[in-house]
Amino acid sequence: MCELTVKLSNGKEVLVTEDVLGTVYKYMRFSLTLEELARELGLESWEEAYDFVKRFPAWVAWTPPSFFKYIKEKLCVEKKSGE
Repeated sequence: MCELTVKLSNGKEVLVTEDVLGTVYKYMRFSLTLEELARELGLESWEEAYDFVKRFPAWVAWTPPSFFKYIKEKLCVEKKSGE
């Protein structure tokens, strides 16, 4: 299955799941600190959380979860047909 991942500068990859997307929504819309974001995403420090935020696609961050599922499936189908 096609999955969206965010690759950090240290080589670690974070799989973008519905839970991760929910955490990013909380970070963007409410007062979640980088330390709290790191804890919720299982990252080692606020620096990793900052790197994650910098590399996270902005269009995903502002996309409603139901529409994200649709777009992700569409992108995966296009990727498979292009291979």
